[in-house]
Amino acid sequence: MYENFRVFETEFAGRPLKVETGKMGQLANGSCLIRYGETAVFCAATASAKPRDGIDFLPLSVDFEEKLYSVGRIPGSFTRREGKPSDKAILASRVIDRPVRPLFPKDMRNDVSLVCTVMSVDPDCSPEITAMIGASIALSISDIPWEGPISGISVGLVDGQIVLNPTAKQQERNDLQLTVSSTSDLVAMIEAGANQVPDDVMFDAIMTGHRENQKIVEFINSIVAEIGKPKFTFESSNPDTEMFEAIKEFAIDDVKFALDTDDKTVRDERMLPIYDKVHEKFDELYPEQEMKIDDCMYKLQKFVVRRWLLDEGKRVDGRGIDEIRPLSSEVGLLPRVHGSGLFSRGQTQVLTIATLGSIRDSQLLDGIDNETEKRYIHHYNMPSYSVGETKPSRGPGRREVGHGALAERALVPVIPSVEEFPYTIRLVSEVLSSNGSTSQGSICGSTLALMDAGVPIKAPVAGISCGLITEGDRWMTMVDIQGLEDFHGDMDFKVAGTKEGITAIQMDLKVHGLTPEIIKEALAKTHKARNYILDEVMLKAIAEPRAEVSKYAPKMISTTIHPDKIREVIGSGGKVIQKIQADCECKIDIDDDGKVFITAIDIEKAQRALMIVETIANDPEIGAIYRGKVTRLMTFGAFVEIAPGKEGLVHISKLDVKRTEKVEDVVAVGDEIIVKVTEIDDQGRINLSRRDALVEIEGATVEDDGAEETERKPRRPRQGFRNKK
Repeated sequence: MYENFRVFETEFAGRPLKVETGKMGQLANGSCLIRYGETAVFCAATASAKPRDGIDFLPLSVDFEEKLYSVGRIPGSFTRREGKPSDKAILASRVIDRPVRPLFPKDMRNDVSLVCTVMSVDPDCSPEITAMIGASIALSISDIPWEGPISGISVGLVDGQIVLNPTAKQQERNDLQLTVSSTSDLVAMIEAGANQVPDDVMFDAIMTGHRENQKIVEFINSIVAEIGKPKFTFESSNPDTEMFEAIKEFAIDDVKFALDTDDKTVRDERMLPIYDKVHEKFDELYPEQEMKIDDCMYKLQKFVVRRWLLDEGKRVDGRGIDEIRPLSSEVGLLPRVHGSGLFSRGQTQVLTIATLGSIRDSQLLDGIDNETEKRYIHHYNMPSYSVGETKPSRGPGRREVGHGALAERALVPVIPSVEEFPYTIRLVSEVLSSNGSTSQGSICGSTLALMDAGVPIKAPVAGISCGLITEGDRWMTMVDIQGLEDFHGDMDFKVAGTKEGITAIQMDLKVHGLTPEIIKEALAKTHKARNYILDEVMLKAIAEPRAEVSKYAPKMISTTIHPDKIREVIGSGGKVIQKIQADCECKIDIDDDGKVFITAIDIEKAQRALMIVETIANDPEIGAIYRGKVTRLMTFGAFVEIAPGKEGLVHISKLDVKRTEKVEDVVAVGDEIIVKVTEIDDQGRINLSRRDALVEIEGATVEDDGAEETERKPRRPRQGFRNKK
């Protein structure tokens, strides 16, 4: 039945890799089922027969589809089916897209779709890496024009040693989550999250991954040699050379003048009349080719920017090659939020706001990996006004999700543990103005907001980007690229980190890949730049995290109780914990291991709740002082509840610092009083003293009326009687 069914096998980082073709998805231009260990991903590549009209880009879509059946779980949604892609699925799609996209012909406008469906997950074999290799194979053996193949690999740093495709157990001790994609000779993509890894170690890890990738590229080439299809021809979108040269001769001087400014608004205003002049002259000469005339104008701007950089070492805004745009930092801009930081770099401006919440506010995750929740969350918003445009807001797109995740990843290594700082932390970066590197601006703004909020981060983090211009064997890098240099350049190499080391990398390329020399230079330049940003700008705005959280932030106290006592703290149907929360105006979260987190705006109420929880979980100690509620009055004293289910007797002689004739003269049912534990008898009955507590806490003096007072030892009523009202 399956005449073209083939199986290809190799080994990848010490584990079996198997590719099956000709059996599944035979109507796609190219498809394969790829197995790595027990991970299985089906990858299909399709392309439209004709180009799409009216666009000036390659309409490529990449979808990494998480199926919860792959890990034996039923979706938790109401419909019990997968919904929109999770953030992790979007990030995986972007990681595949970045090395794949530059290898398509620049003038191709046919729709191309890559779908990677995760069907089985082995925790030791990354489905994202498996999908990247599968996508490369599907494209390579298809008839879709593409200049691959590529391979991808995960690189870790476990106990100080570089590890390829680390297992789930190794990930527990891993200080580096690096993804490297490669062509046959160049590094095509780098994505990393790192625990302050030094530049030289990062470089070695990148090169180690790159060398291993070469084996898989050769393996894919052997598959293509056996079953690859001839590539189809397509209609080029490039304008002819004669049109470009004519427009270049007509408009180049005007374009040079328009671009020669450090103000994006001025540049855009200068370019508008030039477009009008060009169309007025050339629309008649080239009828029904308005789109190609605009393409020529784009190519002309790109030509000018690249010639300035390569031939004259000149940047459009007049800066030096490694000069950073003017910087500024502010904190505490918004009075009622828990923390805020405004970071500006040239015309890029990002305001980040920090919000602290209880552990209950952690984000729950429903995906195909083992992460079920996270307590540090970063969201990134880039409204249309930030680039001077007008369009309705439609929620975050893939770009916003990706930039938010990059900033989140950059700060994760310096976030204190839940034991050190028992809060859920949410950051929101609002891009107010954008002229390049907003993701790195949001990293800097995040550091400022966290420090302003009183989060004891381990070290401040800054981010900066490095650009690249190539021409044949010539190349040059420049620090802090603005929007125009990003559009017309070949690379956006984003690096975030502390003074000690790198915490995150994301590399976007428009060329096929980078040499080791370019990577090493980009790492060195970004290291120097981020240290400058930290020392000269950010740490001058706020030198260290504030000593206390905002008065508007919830106050958090944590403790640990024995897991066997959790049931007593919660109570039947949650009655006990609900009563504590209501009485103390707080939130209480209890983990299965006995960790207790108490959140309240008023620290005194949080401390009172803590005392109640610990009293329930631990037997009261003689000498301990509690705030309790009077539950019953007797002629010989008052019963006081110091915690739900734990009650003691304050004898009439211990009610006050002066002689008491009647219990009712001092307390009434429902009163809250402070008491001290004076005795716990062999039956567990508790004797309390309000008098001793007043003396110890308030410094009261016991009045001596000359009478010798003897404390009575009344017979306690039975438990059944005590609980009656």
